[in-house]
Amino acid sequence: MNKMGLEEYKGVYVFAQQVDNKLSSIAFELLGKGKDLAKDLDTDVTAVLIGSDVKGLADSLAEYGADKVIVVDDPELKEYRTEPYAHALSEVINNFKPDIMLVGATAIGRDLGPRVSARVATGLTADCTVLEIGDFPLVPRPGVEQKHNQLLMTRPAFGGNTIATIACPDNRPQMATVRPGVMQKIDPIKGAKAEIIEFNPGFTPNNKYVEILEVVKSVKDTADIMDAKILVSGGRGVGSKENFALLQELADVLGGTVSCSRAVVENGWLPVDLQVGQTGKTVRLQIYFAIGISGAIQHVAGMEDSDLIVAINKDEDAPIFDVADYGLVGDLNKIVPELTKALKEEMANK
Repeated sequence: MNKMGLEEYKGVYVFAQQVDNKLSSIAFELLGKGKDLAKDLDTDVTAVLIGSDVKGLADSLAEYGADKVIVVDDPELKEYRTEPYAHALSEVINNFKPDIMLVGATAIGRDLGPRVSARVATGLTADCTVLEIGDFPLVPRPGVEQKHNQLLMTRPAFGGNTIATIACPDNRPQMATVRPGVMQKIDPIKGAKAEIIEFNPGFTPNNKYVEILEVVKSVKDTADIMDAKILVSGGRGVGSKENFALLQELADVLGGTVSCSRAVVENGWLPVDLQVGQTGKTVRLQIYFAIGISGAIQHVAGMEDSDLIVAINKDEDAPIFDVADYGLVGDLNKIVPELTKALKEEMANK
């Protein structure tokens, strides 16, 4: 891409992920962030909706902040497959020339984003947790042109021990995948309408089009911890799978859900769906109980935005106490049942 052509690229675009003709919540989260970025750039927000018979979803995207919706609708796009979806999104970028292209860091987005960025010859910052508009380099350096209105993409690096801010000053679009649960969707604007643009670049199945023989949906009875208001989260210090019964009792009294740290998943005590942290899910809650969790930075990254954090740990030097609003040093086997009992009595008295 020649440098002269950069100013042709305008607008903030988000990939509006849908599965089985139902929009994923990441689509709304990206629109919320997209609106912030578009305001700073004095531009508009476009959702890119890819699928088969999905036009009916455009109104929801408008209500959550899309000014325009580009709909790529084709029978070849019924289920997510890498090749037709990568072709669809790349052609949207080549034809409409967005300044910024955001994709959710979901299973689909992590597959799609890198392939599309390679096809349109731009960079991609993966798994971002903060996006803002600013100058790059951040601090002016002699002999280096400082560019304005750049997308500054921030993500944890080196196992979460440092935070990197990355820009893409010489190529367009500026592309990022964004971790689900981090950006805030807006309150829907009832009855809002977007300009609908239908676009179909044509799909010719080739040897890169995999054939889906069968879709098997696993039935999960685990709650989605990202929807919870109260989590009772356990770490290695809980000691055993059986001991999680204590946490479940506390969660039941509070109307909360049990979750865990990575160590618990690695020990096979709970499924990965219930893991909070950098390699798990990011949650924003009213109350987060961290029980027997040391508080490694990777775990803290997933829950530090909770309104109230209560930590219970026998090690008074555990780093979790640095982020906790309330800390109890002691044996969780004694404290948790006592807490559950006290709360039960409190509820009974109400």
